[in-house]
Amino acid sequence: MNRVLRTAFAAVAVSLLVATSISYAQQKLVRIRGTIEKIDGQNLEVKSREGNNLKVVMAENVRLTAMVRASLADLATDTYIGVTAMPQADGSQKAIAIHIFQPAQRGTGEGFGAWDLQPGSTMTNAAIASTVAGADGQVVTVRYKEKSGSGMGEQRVIVTPQTVIVRYVPGDRNELKAGVRVMLNNAKPLPDGTVEAPTVSYGRDGVVPPM
Repeated sequence: MNRVLRTAFAAVAVSLLVATSISYAQQKLVRIRGTIEKIDGQNLEVKSREGNNLKVVMAENVRLTAMVRASLADLATDTYIGVTAMPQADGSQKAIAIHIFQPAQRGTGEGFGAWDLQPGSTMTNAAIASTVAGADGQVVTVRYKEKSGSGMGEQRVIVTPQTVIVRYVPGDRNELKAGVRVMLNNAKPLPDGTVEAPTVSYGRDGVVPPM
């Protein structure tokens, strides 16, 4: 093979490597809900809610967060929460689940947008402005900074007896074992088919992550 051909092949190989690297770097992060099947050091085997068996590698600096049961009484004014909900005809949000953030997590994902728990579901991360009893359940008004930076947004949330309420607390690696329900947010698919998880949120004492 002459020098010109060798140079050409080398250039093509480099181009393919760069293109592949960029492709994986730009690949969409994923959200995984499922159950731990097995754990070995940094490696998890997770069966997703769709029934897929996934090999997950926890990042070296993985953040572990447990979810514990909470109640309507914990929804005090100025508490920073996340609301998974379904939009209603009157413009309100009927809460499927509410998770209460730890104080250090205040501001996490602030705003309102689409969510993938159910078709058409939404997520609002915001501080509670007020809470009052209503005809259909407790009415919690939340306020958040608009993602566009144009001001403050507001949602009226209906909390019913069916709404699941949990609180985030610091996690414990020893609690990650077969049978524990987990949610992996912002997980990164890797070229070898595994998934890298920067965070692992899991249910403690039988709690199923409801988001």
